[in-house]
Amino acid sequence: MALNDDIALLSIVPLFRDISEDKLRLIAFGAERRRMQAGQMLFREGTPADCAFVVADGRFELSRTGKEGRPVSLGFAERGTLLGELAMVTPVDRSMTAMAPDTAEVIRINRPLFRRMLEEYPDIAGIVRQRIEENMAALNADLDRISGRFAG
Repeated sequence: MALNDDIALLSIVPLFRDISEDKLRLIAFGAERRRMQAGQMLFREGTPADCAFVVADGRFELSRTGKEGRPVSLGFAERGTLLGELAMVTPVDRSMTAMAPDTAEVIRINRPLFRRMLEEYPDIAGIVRQRIEENMAALNADLDRISGRFAG
């Protein structure tokens, strides 16, 4: 795919939506495209993560190990979904497994590339911080809603 197609794709990712096209171009230029075959695993739950992936084409089935040790389906990640956003800024372990049920493609954004962008462009750091805060607020609201179902 052309660089402009990757820039257009990155611009629809919520974390990147307010980042200028010139800066998205730098991310797209430094990122790596990967093609996955049907049945191929993108990453496995519990393994160290050093990058994030944007689904460029196809979809990925997401799962997590359940209480009995069996995989529990979490749904699918489709075009424009960012998987593993925290791995772009800090060492973390994968919280789920992602597998391509059919041929799929991703854009891999590694931590050194993204951290360099944050250092060189403080405005990006502010945007990312705001998005992460929004995501955490939404997660907390979901947890409050869910925990209300279990309250006495």
